[in-house]
Amino acid sequence: MIRILIVFCSFLLIQEEPVLSWSESYKLSWTDFKGSPNLQDSAVAVTASGISFGYSIKQTNNEVTNFSTQVHAHFYPEQSWYKPDRAGIHVLNHEQLHFDITELHARKLRYEINKLKITNHVKSELKTLQKTINLELKNTQNKYDLETNFSRNIEAQAQWKAYIAQELKKFSKYKSN
Repeated sequence: MIRILIVFCSFLLIQEEPVLSWSESYKLSWTDFKGSPNLQDSAVAVTASGISFGYSIKQTNNEVTNFSTQVHAHFYPEQSWYKPDRAGIHVLNHEQLHFDITELHARKLRYEINKLKITNHVKSELKTLQKTINLELKNTQNKYDLETNFSRNIEAQAQWKAYIAQELKKFSKYKSN
C-alpha cells in the first residue's frame, strides 16, 4: 500500500526544511525520499507534497488597488520515505504522479487567480480559492490511489498517467515561471 501525505501551506514561510519545486525537466528519484520509513506501516512509500501559496495586497485610501500571488507545488524530502526492499520503479512512477497531481492543482489555482478582479473582497476570494483547490487536490490524490489500488492496477495507473499529462498540457499557460 502506498500513502500520500499532502502538506497544505496557506502562506509562504522561510523554509527550514528543504523542498523541491516541481519542474517539467526533473523527475523524482528514490534519493529524494529522505525520511525514515515507518516499518510498522503497510505503505511502501509516502510522498509529502503540497501547494505553497502567498499573496500581497496593495491598498490606497482603504481601497484595494492591486494584488500579487505566489503559488508553487513542492515536494518535501524529509517527510517522504520509501521501503527500499519493496519499492521499485513502478512505485516511484506512482509517487511521481502524486507530485504531478500537486502541480496540476497549483496550475488550476493560478488559473482561478488569473480570473479575479481587483476588489476590496480579493483577500477573502483568494482564501476561498485556496481552500477549494486544496480540497480538490486532496480528493484527486485519494481517488488516484483508490482507482490505481495504490499502483497495483497497471491499467488504471496508465490511464491516470495519460489523464494527468493531458491536464498539465491543458493548463500549461499557468506553469510557474
